[in-house]
Amino acid sequence: MKHNKESLKKQLSPMQYHVTQENGTEPPFQNEYFDLEADGIYVDIITGKALFSSRDKYDAGCGWPSFTKPIDAHDLTEHEDRSLARIRTEVRSKDSDAHLGHVFPDGPGEAGTRYCINSAALRFIPKTDLEKEGYAAYQQLFTNSEDQR
Repeated sequence: MKHNKESLKKQLSPMQYHVTQENGTEPPFQNEYFDLEADGIYVDIITGKALFSSRDKYDAGCGWPSFTKPIDAHDLTEHEDRSLARIRTEVRSKDSDAHLGHVFPDGPGEAGTRYCINSAALRFIPKTDLEKEGYAAYQQLFTNSEDQR
């Protein structure tokens, strides 16, 4: 779904707009969520679609939030990115078409993927606020896993 660029400029901060609409990258280690360790979900800053869980987040040492997998892979699209000297795989939010970051084949876990995502493309919903924020269905991600954090 395409969104009106002018309304997005009013809705988003300059960095959020640059990242999501201009395929930008925020500075490593100087972004909101790279070292956040709280339980919760990360949603698309534009649509509010749930994209990643803190249960799949890990410290990759790269300076951006990194995840082993999305909540639902169908909510993301992948595209070849040749904007630097090497070929990378760009990750976008399917519903908003916002640039999120990139996925690399060097992560831990079964699939070996590392979703390196810009904080500016996301909004964090703490586990304690899921119901209040309208994301009660995602509380199941944290059931019977209290020992993981």
